[in-house]
Amino acid sequence: MKTRVRCAVIGAGWWGTTAHLPALLRHPDADVLCVHHRDQEIAQKIARDFGIPRGVSSVDDVLDMDGLDAVVISSTVNVHYAQAKAALQRGLHVLIEKPMTVTADEARTLVELAEEQGVELLISGPWHFTEHAVEAQHLIESGAMGEIKMIGILMTNFCLGFYQGLAWDAIFGDADAFENARPPYLKPEQTAGSDPAVSGGGQIYNQVSHVGGHLAYLTGQSPAEVFARFDDHDTRVDVYNTLNVKLDRGTLVSIASTGATMQTERNYEVRIYGTSGMLFMELWKGTMQFHSSAGKVREYPRLPEDSIYPMFAPTENLVDVVLGTAPNRSPGTLGWSAMKLIEGACESVRTAANVIVK
Repeated sequence: MKTRVRCAVIGAGWWGTTAHLPALLRHPDADVLCVHHRDQEIAQKIARDFGIPRGVSSVDDVLDMDGLDAVVISSTVNVHYAQAKAALQRGLHVLIEKPMTVTADEARTLVELAEEQGVELLISGPWHFTEHAVEAQHLIESGAMGEIKMIGILMTNFCLGFYQGLAWDAIFGDADAFENARPPYLKPEQTAGSDPAVSGGGQIYNQVSHVGGHLAYLTGQSPAEVFARFDDHDTRVDVYNTLNVKLDRGTLVSIASTGATMQTERNYEVRIYGTSGMLFMELWKGTMQFHSSAGKVREYPRLPEDSIYPMFAPTENLVDVVLGTAPNRSPGTLGWSAMKLIEGACESVRTAANVIVK
């Protein structure tokens, strides 16, 4: 039985150095063998600063290392597919940062390849690891809510500057948010969210990817039909999104999302309506209520501040899954489902029509 997991991080930019590397380094059963950044000098500096044996600028140099067990892919979305495919083909376990890929077919290919290779594939979705998420999934799976008929979601964030290609300080300003808890080790490149050739799109890829994965996590369903409208707010990518969705077991979903909210408030409201109960969640505030058909209301304890967005959890789960000490809480199938939603929404906007998802 494996007792330690030897890991590497590919694409160690802002989030890689903020969440993934610290999570691996603090895990008692993980060894970080190598870190990758496309700039060799930056890769070597990261390695020195984080105490990692090697810093390289070639993905092949990472994947060809002897004894490597798993990789975290935290690069920009335009290279996720090629990097993940190469890692899976070498028999490595893989955690991919969201959004999983650019297309749903790419996501499907990675899911199928992981299954063929007998390795684990995870999508980075911190919302899947909160106590409320686990309980909400249980309420739905157990039948306590009856048949899930309708879900309403409002997701907002203050990342407009990211889509405009602005500098870090202009994006987050003085907002009281975890992004400003400490100065970032590396700041995102200014094209990472503003150039669709790099990012895939704007809010639909950057934030609604969370929603798509979370919907699949909670309900076990995937999108069957999507009708969407976007507003780009004078940028090159979408900033405001509205989506009407039908899931494959009939649940109706409405999603409203924007990255242009004021810095005083961001929301992630999820309202789930079943034939035997209602579930009201506010993920950014860490609150959850269950209303039963018997007229009872259960108020769940508010999550502690550091548990609202458990950014280390996906990476820690990767290590535990490889060790066999925990189930995969955020499998690649959730990322594939999110990509179906994203691709369907983009096609709907392009054609001004309702899209039947393949």
